[in-house]
Amino acid sequence: MIIHYYRGEIGRMISWRDRIDRTSNWAMTVVAGLLSVSLATPTSHHGVVLFAMLLISVFLMIEARRYRFFDVYRARVRQLERYYFAQALSPQAELNPDWALAIAVSLRNPVFLMGRREALFRRVRRNYCWMYLILLLAWGLKISTPKLLPDMPATETVTSWMAIVDNAALGPVPGWLVLATIGLFYSGILVAAIYRAPDDGEFAHGEVHV
Repeated sequence: MIIHYYRGEIGRMISWRDRIDRTSNWAMTVVAGLLSVSLATPTSHHGVVLFAMLLISVFLMIEARRYRFFDVYRARVRQLERYYFAQALSPQAELNPDWALAIAVSLRNPVFLMGRREALFRRVRRNYCWMYLILLLAWGLKISTPKLLPDMPATETVTSWMAIVDNAALGPVPGWLVLATIGLFYSGILVAAIYRAPDDGEFAHGEVHV
């Protein structure tokens, strides 16, 4: 019975892991596609890059939700591997007597083991911080290079800070407000990328993390 149950949990864990990977792949595809559109021609507005930031934020929220489901099944699998199979292969005196009870409680009343914020932070730290960084660099290049902007002189770079502020304008939204919003948004991304909560549960054991 344990073997069949373990195989079932492995299958569910792999299924959710595959969903996580597909979300990341779609996010990277969107980043590559919209960057190619934005940087390929000066007639493309810099708002395309901002739209890409919005889209991958949606992908991030979807992936964080999927990651919370994956975490539930991974925890069950790790408990079986650590306390059942590892003990069968190499018995040790330090055995948690409540490991089977923890799995039984989870089966009777499944609950998430990780909060939304922690899931978001982990996905940002693992994958999305690099996508956001690429988009920020591309957006900075777009608003600071007149060659990449419509109806601008074909010079190499802007000559003043005020020119960058003017180029950052988004329709009726002034450039300084757009820059301030992006600054606050990326401050949050930086916090999420460097924040590390004290590990507990199954994630406290070993260095293999997703």
